[in-house]
Amino acid sequence: MTVFEEVESHVRSYCRGWPTVFTTATGSTIHDEAGKSYIDFFAGAGALNYGHNNPVIKNALVEYLTGDNIVHALDMHTVAKRQFLEDFRDLILRPRGFDYKVQFPGPAGTNAVEAAIKLARKVTGRELIARFTNAFHGMTLGALALTGNAMKREGAGVPLGHTVTLPYDQYLDGQMPDLLWMRRLLEDSGSGVGQPAAVIVETVQGEGGINVARAQWLRSLAQLCAENDILLIVDDIQMGCGRTGPFFSFEAAGITPDIVCLSKSLSGYGLPMAVTLLRPELDVWEPGEHNGTFRGYNPAFVTASAALRHYWKDDAFSRATTAKADHIVDTLTTIAAEHADVGVTTRGSGLAQALAFDNPKYAPAICSTAFERGLLLETAGPQDEVVKLLPALTIDDEQLHNGLRILAESTRDTVKELA
Repeated sequence: MTVFEEVESHVRSYCRGWPTVFTTATGSTIHDEAGKSYIDFFAGAGALNYGHNNPVIKNALVEYLTGDNIVHALDMHTVAKRQFLEDFRDLILRPRGFDYKVQFPGPAGTNAVEAAIKLARKVTGRELIARFTNAFHGMTLGALALTGNAMKREGAGVPLGHTVTLPYDQYLDGQMPDLLWMRRLLEDSGSGVGQPAAVIVETVQGEGGINVARAQWLRSLAQLCAENDILLIVDDIQMGCGRTGPFFSFEAAGITPDIVCLSKSLSGYGLPMAVTLLRPELDVWEPGEHNGTFRGYNPAFVTASAALRHYWKDDAFSRATTAKADHIVDTLTTIAAEHADVGVTTRGSGLAQALAFDNPKYAPAICSTAFERGLLLETAGPQDEVVKLLPALTIDDEQLHNGLRILAESTRDTVKELA
């Protein structure tokens, strides 16, 4: 029995699919203590968009730490926070025409979601939050109430209420016009559904199976919210920070959410950091009304600023991401065509791509085979029926090609074995 089995809780999960002990990592390569290397198509569940130990970001962090600069400061003013706020304003918000106040709600994405829904309820005086099928928004109780996965919801141990579930884009397979169900619920006094304070949506549902909302659907949703005095919250925790190409995943749809949740790759280095962005007129908080001990981690400010200044000074990084995405889509399309007889389709946006199988036995087996061959992949979807690709945005062409080759071979051999 290892110390992990002896001491660590049974709740551990990723280590079960990847049964080894990892040691070092650079870029998109991870090594274990047996000396084996792996190509990383997981990127810390989207927290490592710039790869492991990115030298530009690491050097800024090391310099900051060795200079005895402030590490912990709650929400006090620091040089590191000032630099991040200036960089985020000048490199991200202003060039996109966004006017948001920045709230630091705590270290994780679920903290950003909790702050968003708490603020929406405070601003509107209404308690109901509308969410979508197959959504994932976090594991704390408020965020979990907005999450669709039955297993995760059952872990709460208490009723998860004050929400209403709506069908995500194409969930009903075209059997009902876009958002008609939501409009009917809102406008029919006999629906039994009160007016929500907010609607929360992912433009691409990561944990839900890489389900991509169409731009027109997102625009229609934003319009419907505006017409009914409902705040629109976009959870951009996994798909933001360039994962789909633009810095914000909703940019392509041309919408401006009332509230935006960011985390994961915001720090640029895998350090805990989250923000909730809100329109200035929504900033009705009393001082300290929503707080936390770790709502402003200064090393994360430093690494976030380094990432913003290096990668987001123009659109070159975004264009490079799109080019890599095209290569992945071409390969996945070929894989899907080769195995059409078992029922597999492709889906995705940017560097969040997937193979979705009709039979859920295939995806976990493919990921297991890929791991044995040196590629880290995870599954997604309500039945783990999706092979999910989240490579670092900085992955080089050779590693991307080699990883896709392993995926193709693992799929071919697994389908042959299980068919």
